Amino acid sequence: MIRVLVTGAGSGLGNNVIRSLRAAEPALAVVGCHSDRFLLKKSDADVSYLVPPAHDAAHVAALRRLAAREGIALIVPTSDQDVRVVSRHRRRLGTRVFLPRHPVIELCQDKYRVSVFLRRRGVPAPLTLAVRRGDDVARLFRRLPRGRAWCRVRRGSGSYGAAPVDGAAQARAWMRLWREMRGVPATDFTLCEYLPGRDFGCQSVWDRGRLVLAKTFERLAYFGGGSQPSGVSSVASLARSVNEPAVVDVCRAAVTALDPRGSGLFCIDLKADAAGVPHVTDVNVGRFSLTTGLYDLIGKHSTAEVYLGLALGRPVEIAEPYDVAPDHYLIRDVDTTPAIVHAEELFESITDLR
Repeated sequence: MIRVLVTGAGSGLGNNVIRSLRAAEPALAVVGCHSDRFLLKKSDADVSYLVPPAHDAAHVAALRRLAAREGIALIVPTSDQDVRVVSRHRRRLGTRVFLPRHPVIELCQDKYRVSVFLRRRGVPAPLTLAVRRGDDVARLFRRLPRGRAWCRVRRGSGSYGAAPVDGAAQARAWMRLWREMRGVPATDFTLCEYLPGRDFGCQSVWDRGRLVLAKTFERLAYFGGGSQPSGVSSVASLARSVNEPAVVDVCRAAVTALDPRGSGLFCIDLKADAAGVPHVTDVNVGRFSLTTGLYDLIGKHSTAEVYLGLALGRPVEIAEPYDVAPDHYLIRDVDTTPAIVHAEELFESITDLR
C-alpha cells in the first residue's frame, strides 16, 4: 500500500487535498501532520502526527523520523511555508517530493520578483514596484498608470496586507497601520498596477517542462470580501469553472519562462486588464489550490490523480491538457459543506418568488 504524508492536515486545504487524493486512489494510505493540535484534531488522515512548527529547527528532523516510521513514499506540502521548507531540505527527508527546483520556489514566493521576472520575458503581469527604505511613495505612484493601485505585502497568501489605494497618502496610511498593528515594515510592501477585470485561477500540473493538465475557474464572490478594504480576497465563496484558453496560454508562457524543465504544481492567479487580457498576479508554486475540490470533481481528469501518478513515476499521458468543464459553480460558506452544481441545477428544488 502506498503511503503519503500531507502537511497541514486538518486545515481546509489539507483536508481538501486528502479527499482529492483518496478519490483519485482509494487504496492510498494518508498520513497527516500539523503543528496546531486543535486543527490536527479535524484531520481526515488515517493517522495524524503533531510536529514542531515549520520555522522550528526541529521540524525537518521530525518529518524525517515520521517518514521513516510510516514508510512514506511521498510528501505533499500544502502551504507556502511547508513548500519552502520541504523543498530546501528535500535531500534530507529520505522520501519523494514532487516540487519545482528550489530557486523557482523562492522566486515565485516573492510577488515583486516574480512580476518583474515575467514582465521582462514578455508575460503579462501587472507593473509592480518595491517600496525601498526612504522611498518617496508619491514618486512611486507617478510610475504607475494613473488612478488606483494595489498596495500589498510581497510575500504571503490570502491577500495578506493587500488593499486598493487611491493615492500616496492612502498608501502611506495603510503601510503605517500594518507597521503599528502587525509589525510589518514598509519595505515589505509593493505598489502594483490596478487591474479592473475578471479574476481567474488556473491549477496546472507539469512534468519536466510539459504541461500535463490545466483547469480554470473564475472567482465571483469572496470570503470576507465585505469586511476587507479591497472587497476581495484570494478565497472564493462563489466560483465558476470556465473555458478560457487565453488564461491557459498566459499560464503556459509563465511556467515555461520560470523553468523550461519545470515539474510539479503551478497554481496561478490572474486578473484581467481593461482590455480583457489576463495578467499573472500570483504564482502559488508546489502546492494545490484551496479550490482543488472544484478542479477534481468535474471534467475528465483529476489534478490529484495526475499529480500522484507523476510524483510516483507512473506514465501519464493526456491528449488535451486543458480539461474544460464549464458552468459548474462552487458555493462555500463558513461551517457548511461546499457544494458543486452545474448552472442548469441552480434552481432545482427552489421556488422563485422574485
